[in-house]
Amino acid sequence: MSGQSDTLTLTRRLAARLARPVDARVRARAALHVLDWAGCALAGAPSPAGRAMAAALAGEGAGKCSFAGAGRSASPLAAAMLNGALGNVLEMDDVDKRAILHPGPSVIPAALAACESAGADAGAFLDAVVRGYEAVIALGRAVGPGHYAFWHNTGTCGPFGAAAAAASVFGLDELRTAHALGLAATQASGFWQTRHEPASMAKQLHTARAAHAGLSAAQLSAQGFDGPLAILEGPQGFFAATCPGADPEAVLADHGVHWLIEQVSFKPWPACRHAHAAIDAALAARAAGITAGEIEAAEITTYADAITFCDRPWPASVIEAKFSLQHALAITLMRGEPQLSDFDPEAFNDAAVRAFAGRVTVRAGEPYASAYPARYGAGLSLTLTNGDVRTFDQPDALGDPENPLPPERLAAKARRLAIHGGHDATSADDLVKAALALSDGGSLAAFSAALGRRATAGAPS
Repeated sequence: MSGQSDTLTLTRRLAARLARPVDARVRARAALHVLDWAGCALAGAPSPAGRAMAAALAGEGAGKCSFAGAGRSASPLAAAMLNGALGNVLEMDDVDKRAILHPGPSVIPAALAACESAGADAGAFLDAVVRGYEAVIALGRAVGPGHYAFWHNTGTCGPFGAAAAAASVFGLDELRTAHALGLAATQASGFWQTRHEPASMAKQLHTARAAHAGLSAAQLSAQGFDGPLAILEGPQGFFAATCPGADPEAVLADHGVHWLIEQVSFKPWPACRHAHAAIDAALAARAAGITAGEIEAAEITTYADAITFCDRPWPASVIEAKFSLQHALAITLMRGEPQLSDFDPEAFNDAAVRAFAGRVTVRAGEPYASAYPARYGAGLSLTLTNGDVRTFDQPDALGDPENPLPPERLAAKARRLAIHGGHDATSADDLVKAALALSDGGSLAAFSAALGRRATAGAPS
């Protein structure tokens, strides 16, 4: 222990918290997140980013860990890397709104690779997912807006959650788990510059590296490789270097719930989460009988980060379309519930869609600005051609704990995404059944087989 802190550092105190038992109810919740991630990963596999990552990892060592949708296995670290990239490609991954990060793409691939390599069962897998979510969200909620201004929280905090998950699978004790967390946190990375360059795939590299870094940190710790135990609160550690104005002790805050995974949101729409409340408001307008043809102008009122990330009237790429409040509102008011195809070039280059988007204005304002990030809300004001003004209030986006997405809709989402990724209906149904069974006596091997099955079309090589 030479050179190590002798006090109970944040990593050691958090490791002790992570050691508490996971009950059946929370395991069932974790299975829903596994299902959601799996659908996203299979849909992301045939994407350009998914194919490029798979090709880059083709020469990595063999192993028994699943490559999602590829029909072949790989080493644990290679599987964590590829699967970590895939879940974020379509921007439909789960999100913790207070931490402003996506836990699934980094935590679940690390937990799965650790379990497949160690021969662990479904219970160990779900426990690892719960503990990984706890760690990444606890850190993410503590970093503050000064960190989020430049750093992609999913990339920087993701290794922490992935390490906690893998440490759980490997049965590391409190001290060795703390070392794994320290080794993971020292690998934090991911700048927001990637969102300014539409062709960049670095956002998927952030999630891939988070899964890889966390798994490798736990592997190293299991072999006695020590990490910096005070990496979070130390004078040259994570908070000091990257989190101006944050309170490190907030990592251990009481959030009023037994496990933080219970407060994570699911995303029903294939767009940036900051656009979801506006989409929901637009759907409410359609449900009230308003048609796109009778709308002269539209105004979205929301919180500042939604404007910062999604004020983009005329997107020029798929990723820009997913990060455009104006496009999301236009296609929803014109077509209804947004589909993946509504963010393709044919949609955002459509003359009618672009004309409608040009009549949409966005601004930050109350009550949504001060409610964020506890609540992701938006208001919609529509000026009709007859002079009437209609308003719609959406204080919480669909899929948030305050406005939950029913399990059957989650299952339908995962099935739809698997089919989008090139799987037939039978394979998609097998995936849904295997994931949901994880918390009810199902085997991890059945889930791995369903996830790793090669797509009938469009799979990465």
